Amino acid sequence: MSWRIANECAERRFGSAACKQIIMFLADKASDDGSGIWCSKGTIQRHTELSESAVKCTIIDFLREGILIETGRRQCKNGYTIIYRIVLERVAAFESTAEPDIETGVTVNPVQPEPGTGFTVDPKPS
Repeated sequence: MSWRIANECAERRFGSAACKQIIMFLADKASDDGSGIWCSKGTIQRHTELSESAVKCTIIDFLREGILIETGRRQCKNGYTIIYRIVLERVAAFESTAEPDIETGVTVNPVQPEPGTGFTVDPKPS
């Protein structure tokens, strides 16, 4: 598991909740360089609770967009599982989810320099 990859993916917009959920699952399986992801689409489906077609289509889209690349195959009980790598440069190009730095526009200093010099409220309205 790579916190680095997971954090990088968590801070980017992927276009849909399903895409975000799948990339976060894959990031959880990745090494620090994004490689070594070898979980089947069925495993992704079971853990994300998304449909089989949503998982397959999203993986195909990620491959087409260059977010994922296939790096090999690993033998398993049903034949083989494809090994993926998340391409960090592609992920970094996505829009950030961080809030923009916005000036609040506050111009009044709320801290009073000396006691009793600030505004007072008249307890009895006129």
